[in-house]
Amino acid sequence: MIDLFKKTMVSGVGLALMAKDEAENMARDWARQSKMTEDEGKKFIEEILVKYGETQDKLEERVGKSVKEFLKKVDVVTGEEFNKLKNEIRELKKSLGSGKK
Repeated sequence: MIDLFKKTMVSGVGLALMAKDEAENMARDWARQSKMTEDEGKKFIEEILVKYGETQDKLEERVGKSVKEFLKKVDVVTGEEFNKLKNEIRELKKSLGSGKK
């Protein structure tokens, strides 16, 4: 049972939906209930926290990608695109200003 839980959590199935402290507390509880040694418990918690970080990074990447795709579909300019346009306008103004002299 513990191995199944560990595999499920380490695979990230439920991990993405948890807060970091929830994941850590749950891992501690499982380590205690399964009577892991102190070293086994620490290693298990470390594995869960590493996987948590990886899962959160992947989730953020996916959400960011989805938001960008949505903004493109609704034709909204992103901050990055806006700043790029501002820089292009500055460069054009500079080149036009230098051509007058």
